[in-house]
Amino acid sequence: MTGLIDTHCHLDRLTDVDEALNLAREHGLSGMITIGTRFSEASKQIGLVAYDRPDLRVWCAIGTHPDHVLEEPEVTVADIVARTNEPGVVAIGESGLDYFHGEEAVRPVQAASFRMHIAAARETGLPLVIHTRQADDDTIAILEDESGKGAFPFLIHCFASGPKLARAAVALGGYVSFSGLLTFPKCVEIREAAREVPEDRLLVETDSPFLAPVPKRGKPNTPGYVKYTAECLARERGVSLDEITALTTANARRLFRRIAP
Repeated sequence: MTGLIDTHCHLDRLTDVDEALNLAREHGLSGMITIGTRFSEASKQIGLVAYDRPDLRVWCAIGTHPDHVLEEPEVTVADIVARTNEPGVVAIGESGLDYFHGEEAVRPVQAASFRMHIAAARETGLPLVIHTRQADDDTIAILEDESGKGAFPFLIHCFASGPKLARAAVALGGYVSFSGLLTFPKCVEIREAAREVPEDRLLVETDSPFLAPVPKRGKPNTPGYVKYTAECLARERGVSLDEITALTTANARRLFRRIAP
């Protein structure tokens, strides 16, 4: 059986990439996508694709996280599109809205960057990895408005909200990715959403080195730990781990169209 794919990690933030990849093999992963947080560092993400091996695939996404939009005001749609032609780039992002860290004055800048990344996703057909934190209503509004201009593939990564946001994303054709948050005892709303999302829109991730799942909570996260989130997702949906592995891997290959079997 094909192993799990960690659809969102930050290999550039890990202290020992080789060790993390070895642990991923031990846990039976088949691949991972390392995600960019600054477009100016796209070369770093693309460089990490050098770790790609037949037994453990490594791909990347390029873009600017909403927390860093003020650092990169000159990036254009054309800039992003041009770099998506490089080997190993399978997605755009992460981009979106973050109202937890960002001051209110930066919100229009985040929204403009979000729309720019959407335009790049629409032009290339590559999925947009969306970060949204405490900004559900504005995220939904932008997604609905931009979808009216033309469809684009996307996923809500590290889902941290309730069913309303998940339903809106699915209605627009999006996917929903669950991280270690799913395993946290207090995250009842997230587990409720995880039970509702259609099986063909489910993904799993680590967001490593952040948000290590139970039973590794409090330790640095690593892509191999995605299996604990998958186990929790299987329990919540009343299916086996094998079933969750098969369907989330199939979903990842469908969404990230450049991922080869």
